[in-house]
This record gives sequence, C-alpha cells and structure tokens, in this order.
Amino acid sequence: MNTEFSMAERQFTLIRYPEKHQHKSLQAWDSADELLIEHVEAHLEALVETQTETSSTLGPILIFNDDFGTLGCWFTQYNPIWISDSYISLRSLQENLGRNHLKSVIDEAGALTSPVTSLTSVESLTFMPEKAPSVIMLKVPRTLALLEQQLIDIKRYAAPGTHIVAAGKIKAVTKSVSALFEKIIGPAKTSLAKKKSRLVFSTLDEKISPIPSPYPETWECKGATGQTFVLKNHANVFSRQSLDIGARLMLEHMTVSANETVVDLGCGNGILGVNALALAGDCKVIFIDESFMAVESARLNVLENFPDKIDQCEFIASNCLESLLEKQQSPWVTKILCNPPFHQQNAITDHIAWQMFNDSKHALVKGGQLVVVGNRHLEHHVKLKRMFGGSDVLASDKKFVILGTAKR
Repeated sequence: MNTEFSMAERQFTLIRYPEKHQHKSLQAWDSADELLIEHVEAHLEALVETQTETSSTLGPILIFNDDFGTLGCWFTQYNPIWISDSYISLRSLQENLGRNHLKSVIDEAGALTSPVTSLTSVESLTFMPEKAPSVIMLKVPRTLALLEQQLIDIKRYAAPGTHIVAAGKIKAVTKSVSALFEKIIGPAKTSLAKKKSRLVFSTLDEKISPIPSPYPETWECKGATGQTFVLKNHANVFSRQSLDIGARLMLEHMTVSANETVVDLGCGNGILGVNALALAGDCKVIFIDESFMAVESARLNVLENFPDKIDQCEFIASNCLESLLEKQQSPWVTKILCNPPFHQQNAITDHIAWQMFNDSKHALVKGGQLVVVGNRHLEHHVKLKRMFGGSDVLASDKKFVILGTAKR
C-alpha cells in the first residue's frame, strides 16, 4: 500500500485504517483530496492576508467526509472541525495524526479535541459554531441522502461570505449533486476535470428558505413473528426506505433461543437485532456498525419497537468487532448475524468480510453460530470453509444465500 503522500513540498505518511487488512493497491488519499487541498490552500492564503490587514480573525474551517484523514492532517494549522459518519475514517485520522507527529488529544468518548475537533454525523445535526465558518469543504459522499442532510446542516450555520467547496471523482459529481447544492445552499458551479476529479463551488443564498430535514425517514415492515416494526433510518443508512432483499430473506429464516447473546454485525437500521428481540424477548443484543448514523438508527428502532428491552441492548460504533474484542478477551457471544458489505468508500473490497468472519471466530463461544447472508457471487462459503472448516446453506433464493457455521 502506498503510504507516502507528497504535495506542495509537504509530506505525510497516511494509511487506511486498519492498515493490516488493506489491499496493497489502495491508498488513503485520491485526486479529489489533492484538488481540494490545492484550491483551499490558495483561498486560505489570500483570506489570511486580507484578515491580517483588517485585524479580524478567520472563522472555523469545517471538513466533511474526509475518507481517511488526509484533509484533517493537512489543515491542522487551522484547528479544523472535522465531521464524519464513519468510525473507520475517525480511527484513520487519529492514526495518521500520530504517524505524522501531530500531537492529538482524545477525550473519554474517543473524539479528538486537538489539533482537530472531531464530531460524528449525528452530533453535527445540532452543531452550531459561534462564528460563521470561513471555509466549508466536503468530499462528495456515496449517498445523496447524506449530502442532502449535510447541506441542510450547513445552511443553518454558513454565512454569505463562507467559501463552500466540495470535491469528488467525476462520476460522483453528478447533476443531482449540483441540483442539491442549488436547492439548499445557492448557486453552484463545477470546475474543469483534473486527474478524473472536479470541484463544486457554491455560495449561500439567503433568499432560499431553510428546509426541514426529512431524516430520519420512517417506514414499516413485518418481522418473523408477524409483528409490524416501525423503523427509523438516518440519511446514510443502507436501504433506508425499505427492507433490502438480503435482510428480508434473513428475517424469514432467523432463529434465536432464550438467553442468547446476539450480535447484529453491520447492523444498519438494526432490523435483524430488533427481530431477535421479537423471537426471544430475554436475549441480549449488541448492535455494531461503523456508521454512526446506523448505530443511532438501531437505537431509535429498539426504543420505537421494544422500549422495555433497551437495557438488554448495546449500541457500538466499531470496525467490525474490534471494540468488543478489546474490552472482553474471552469468547462470550452465542450468535452473530451478519450481512457483510463488499465496498469501503469507493473501493470494492472483500477485506471487511474477512475481518468480520475472523473477529466472529474470536467472539463466539464454542458451538456459537455465525449466520451470514449475501449475494451468491460473493462466495462467502469459501471464506467460511477456511476459517470455520465449512458452512451449511440455511436458505437461498435466486440472488442471495444464507450460510450458517459454528465454532468448533
């Protein structure tokens, strides 16, 4: 993996967290980061000169969706406010600050307070700086809904003089992206493409009325017992408006026994864990996802459907089962339900599935079961055979298969 990032006579060592699981062809930055840095640096230099002449100070610098901490490390001299929905992005930033001797301070909740102030996507919904930001920079996220929510937030605390600029690969900077900026913020224009990336510039138009956030969205589905669940989904949660095909198949074939400790791994809105509570009311459920919005959605959905069982549940933002395994070394989980993702940010990868299965083997008690649902073409049975010695097909349809395996 290429870890040496050089630009404008500055050099950083940057990794994608967790480094040991990353493919050698991946790196922590892309051309969109480079384009954004180049533009914002020039703008800030001019702004600092102007501010010095007028004896005023810069407003906060805000960074959204910094994939692996490249932007956070580069702009530390401005003490930026860094906002992300990704636990892995946050850990990447923390790791990369340390690797580049940028002394950081982390509070008890795991958030950075210096030289970067980190906020989760859920915290950013209520965040309001005392002074209007000088610059707001965004990496265009994969999900338009997340961009919509972030622009609604930005609208509340930006000023007409705030420089708002987004960056993304050409395929990510679509007409829909520009339309969202124009609908929520104000006039938007794009730069010429450079190294297959481009910028989006937008200026706050105070004549555009703020719009209320449509998130979290609410919808209903039926569980295995026939009970109707009311589900709330924040903007960046997978399949946020309906039940995805894999989860639907899993719901139909789930089994949970009394007193089990169940992990909903990669929980999304938590539908599998909520269904576990319906099947065995006394079970303990641990909801884990690397998305802060997913973990919060799962918490909301337990409160909505089983408020009396909230004390039986834990909600953890983590890279796979990493946070759990750090707290408890001996196996204690009886069942893990998992629908592994096959991408990280914009990269197609199977390393997350490998780590999920490996972590599951460490967390499960002897005889404990891992139940996996996924597209047939992902061939999870090959991974499970290597790690667990084999697996059984519990159910399948034309596209998806449910595999079960037990720790020997």
